[in-house]
Amino acid sequence: MKISKEARRSSRQLFRACMVDGKLDEARVRTVVSSVANSKPRGYIAILDAFARLVASEVDRQRAIVESATALTPAIQSDLQASLSKKYGRTLNLEFQTRPELLGGIRIKVGSDVWDGSVKARLEGLASSLAA
Repeated sequence: MKISKEARRSSRQLFRACMVDGKLDEARVRTVVSSVANSKPRGYIAILDAFARLVASEVDRQRAIVESATALTPAIQSDLQASLSKKYGRTLNLEFQTRPELLGGIRIKVGSDVWDGSVKARLEGLASSLAA
């Protein structure tokens, strides 16, 4: 669906209004959505769609998913938190998941960035290089 320049501009302005100290304020997001839905300006559905995409993208940027074959110790978790926060220059919300199919190692996803140091990924890479 094509969105008008005015709707795109409005959604960006609303998104910037929801940022507090470089972080997305959930209360402001709710206020903005209810305000736009109640006032129903011209093209409000397109504005809300674009706004929702911006919010979803920002939420993904602030979240890191850490997958490992076994549960990580609290010391390793805090080390990962510190190193990822240093790398990205902001505090990230880390979610730790146990995935036995990784066989070993760790896989980290922050937004669209993925680091895969799992044994499964190495074996798949080896298998594809042997098949070629």
